[in-house]
Formats: sequence, C-alpha cells, structure tokens
Amino acid sequence: MTATAAWAATAADAPIAPLTIERRALRPEDVDIAITHCGVCHSDLHTARNDWGRTTYPIVPGHEIVGIVRAVGSAVGRVRVGDRVAVGCMVDSCLACDACEDHQEQYCHKGMTGTYNSKDRQDGSPTYGGYSSGIVVRQEFVLTVPDALDMARAAPLLCAGITSYSPLKNWNVGPGSRVGVIGLGGLGHMGVKLAKGLGAEVTMITTSPAKGADAKALGADHVLISTDRDAMKGAARSFDFLLDTIPVPHELPPYLALLDRQGTLCLVGAIDMLPSFHSGLLLGGQKAVAGSGIGGIAETQEMLDFCAEKGILPDVEVIRMDEINHAYERMEKADVKYRFVIDMATIGG
Repeated sequence: MTATAAWAATAADAPIAPLTIERRALRPEDVDIAITHCGVCHSDLHTARNDWGRTTYPIVPGHEIVGIVRAVGSAVGRVRVGDRVAVGCMVDSCLACDACEDHQEQYCHKGMTGTYNSKDRQDGSPTYGGYSSGIVVRQEFVLTVPDALDMARAAPLLCAGITSYSPLKNWNVGPGSRVGVIGLGGLGHMGVKLAKGLGAEVTMITTSPAKGADAKALGADHVLISTDRDAMKGAARSFDFLLDTIPVPHELPPYLALLDRQGTLCLVGAIDMLPSFHSGLLLGGQKAVAGSGIGGIAETQEMLDFCAEKGILPDVEVIRMDEINHAYERMEKADVKYRFVIDMATIGG
C-alpha cells in the first residue's frame, strides 16, 4: 500500500478537503499513474453531495484523469513507464460477459467498477478517483493520450468527450446528418465540436440568445432558440438526430417535434425522472427517444485518436486543487466555459 495525497468529501455537507488515502500495491496487471490533471464533472459534485443517495464516504471524486506512467506490473504489456495515459469513468469490469466481449464494458452485466465510489472486484476496497496525486488501474482500462493532445485540455474527453462521441457514432452521424445539440455546457460544447468533426450540419439549440455567438465560435452552423415559438415551429421535422445534454428534468415534446421521420432524440445529460409525453409524438413518424452513457474502452481510445487527428479539444479553465469548492459553486450557477480542470501539481501533501 502507498500513502497518497488526495482531496475528498467526508460527508454530504462537508467541503472537499485534503485526505491521505492508500493506493494498492501493484498487481501483475496494474499500471501506476502519476496524475497531472483531472477534469471536474457534474457527477463529481452530485456524488460528493450524495444527490443520488448512494455515496460511500469518504469519497475522492474525479474520473477525467490524465497522467504519466511511473510503474507497471510484471504482466503489463500495453504501456510503459513514461507514457502519456488516461483513465475515464471505469477501472474494471467482468471482461467475460457479452457486453464486455463486445467492447462495451460500461454496460457489463455484472456491473462496471467505477473509478470512484465503487468497490475493487478483487479485494472489495473502495475505489478513489482522480482528485489525487496518483492512481493504480489495471492495464485494460488505461488509455493512451496521443502526443497531439494537450494534457490539461484532454482530461474532459474522458467523460464529457466520450459521452458525446459514443451516441454520435452509434447513430451513424456523419456527412449529410442534420444534428441538433440541446444545451450548451460541458457536454453540449463537446457535442457541437464532435458532430462538426464527423461532418454533420450542426445546430445548437439553447434557451439563451446570448449563447448564440459562443455556439458559432465552437463550430455550430446554426443556432435555434428553444424559447422562440416561431423559430421552433419553423424548425419542425428538420433534424435526423438530437443530442440532449440538458442535465435536469425537462419537457421533451418541443424537441420531439423537431425530429424528422425516423429521427432519434438521445438523452445523455439528465439522470432523473422525466415528465411524461404523448406517444403520438413518436408514432407519428417512427421516432425514438434513446439514452446513452459513456463508451467502452476501445471506443474511448478511438475518440481520443479522432480528437488528435481533427484538433478537437474541450474549452477549459484550469484551477488549483484548493479552488475546487469554489468551482463547485460556480458549476451550480453554470459559470464555466465549459469544463474545469485541476492542475494536480497544486495538490500539496
């Protein structure tokens, strides 16, 4: 075991504060990573505050992790000491079910092992995330960060990036696709960049006219203000795919009316009960409402390589570790463009 500097929440009403944790000794298949940067996800805040009712304390959040390999186990052949690597939202799965064999480890039938607030599959110890100076992860869940990607800006790709990329790929978004991205935040801004990178015609759909210029700067071809009834009516049946990144419960009917025949609205933001709607909105055009989580390891590596090839990176604000509680306060007010990233050189300890 290795004593490791970290920042953690010890209760739902406690701030994120320094805490020394223990990282396991290397198993043969393990990779020891010195963390250089960690993105800050809304899931971190929700878990730290037990908003979903399943947090085990102390909790060390962080699942948008990049760093440098500093040691490897005896059976590791995928990476070497000194490599630029990354870890996303999961650190293990059964690797034997049909989902895992299909490179969809995030949907493991026995449940994936989360990077934090989960239990190690071998010894039952708690998993701790990236708000720490280092992490030990089995090699199958370690990704390679291409040299073309800036490490700090690459960090949010491990959640915000892959959460947007996976549904775009699954629904075959590409040249000729008419894509609407609903909501301009951490997920939405990546949805715009990735859909545009895949060759789609992209419209940012937002409640705020003030975000129009930002959306265009991110690469959106068009901006649709969802509170403008005439504009929404005029855009009826004009989209093949809608990426819905709104993180809170909201009405779907206004957006379903935007879908063309056989179009799909995919939820990636809200993890909650949503208001009901009339089934005729789907039946009258063979439309679908779907959902998508993160991607598997192979798809996440594909996404990192794609971003390196296309020069796609999140817009970030780099913060010190001791600024994390203020960052949480700003996240609740949507006061960030568009993702916080912690510089782990500032962790102390």
